[in-house]
Amino acid sequence: MSTDSAVSAGPAPARRLLPLLVPALAVGVASALVLLGVSVVADRLQDVLWQTLPDALSIGRYSSLWMIVMLTATGLVAGLAIRAVPGRAGPDPATMGLVDPPLAPGVVPGLLVVTVLALAGGVSLGPENPITAANIALAYWAGRRFAPDAPAALWVSLAAAGTIGALFGTPVAAALILSETLASTPGPGALWDRLFGPLAAGAAGALTMTLLAHPSFDLSLPPYTHAHWGDLLSAVVIASAGAVLGLAAVYAFPHVHRAFRALPHPVLALTLGGLLLGLLGALGGHLTLFKGLDEVKELAADPDGWSAGRFAVMAVVKTAALLIAATCGFRGGRIFPAVFSGVALGLCAHALVDGVPVSLAVTCAVLGVLLAVTRQGWLSLFTAAVLASDMALLPLLCVASLPAWLLVTGRPQMQLHEDGTPLR
Repeated sequence: MSTDSAVSAGPAPARRLLPLLVPALAVGVASALVLLGVSVVADRLQDVLWQTLPDALSIGRYSSLWMIVMLTATGLVAGLAIRAVPGRAGPDPATMGLVDPPLAPGVVPGLLVVTVLALAGGVSLGPENPITAANIALAYWAGRRFAPDAPAALWVSLAAAGTIGALFGTPVAAALILSETLASTPGPGALWDRLFGPLAAGAAGALTMTLLAHPSFDLSLPPYTHAHWGDLLSAVVIASAGAVLGLAAVYAFPHVHRAFRALPHPVLALTLGGLLLGLLGALGGHLTLFKGLDEVKELAADPDGWSAGRFAVMAVVKTAALLIAATCGFRGGRIFPAVFSGVALGLCAHALVDGVPVSLAVTCAVLGVLLAVTRQGWLSLFTAAVLASDMALLPLLCVASLPAWLLVTGRPQMQLHEDGTPLR
């Protein structure tokens, strides 16, 4: 994404930055409200599909049969909805990243509908990509309508920052992601001048979500007391293993996508994708369903509750589910399911070698998986750190990120060009 500065060349004086505050705050609040609305609707529908309905039919809520039936039905309904809504709910999701150029506003309602279906139906994708795309489209439409002289890229950056701030409950994540983009994009003004508006939007989105929903990424892991030389080696090995797991999905991504696109109709691709996700859910258990944010907390609450083999199965199943969901046509993001894969892998490492601290194993594995899947260094480091909320881990995470980054840099990304070739 190209993000131009909203100010003229040279150091931006306060009188040119202050006018950004009102639109930035408005976009940030609106972005959080869209995310919150979609999340609430999806949660209510999830309760109906996974509690009320199976109870009424006297079927186990998370029995293998119900998981297979529900995921297959979700794929069928989502496929029919995508076929019916204006704009087919946007481009092929395999070609879209976290922050992309604005979609047409008429696409947004259909995109939100199919996102709710995927979230409620148990698909292993998060809300981040489609919600960010929807908010960018709405902010761009409103901005061009009410402030046509403002740079078009301003509205993209404000909506992206507001949404990311709301997703993570802090504007820091938005600032880190956009700083990577801005650092590689020529433009006038100091970096903090260019981050002024997006940071305000991210803060507004984060505060809105925090006040209304109280989100938290803290897994309440055991505290990490102090570093040992052996922990340094463990951190490097586990982060590298996470990167390898993520890269396996990245390299399979174009091939699985090509297989689904070879089917004669998108509805068939989504139905088949739903069936495969149901089978994977039956194999990995109900914790491997859904976006993974709530499920990962349940997993981390009992680090000794499963064997190393079971943790390994959950990590592989969740990664495979992410791969299938992202290639068959479901709308959704890849960050939250990748976090689950990393947590399961880290708990597997701890179960294999109980001398490795739980918090170290989990955060390093998440760091490695996210580096491979997102190719966002700051986002990966930030997400891994907030899972433990322990500053003592940060030096080890920084060291562990270096070999993991060497493994992933220059490799294909989990995103495709329109012709189906991998993005690098």
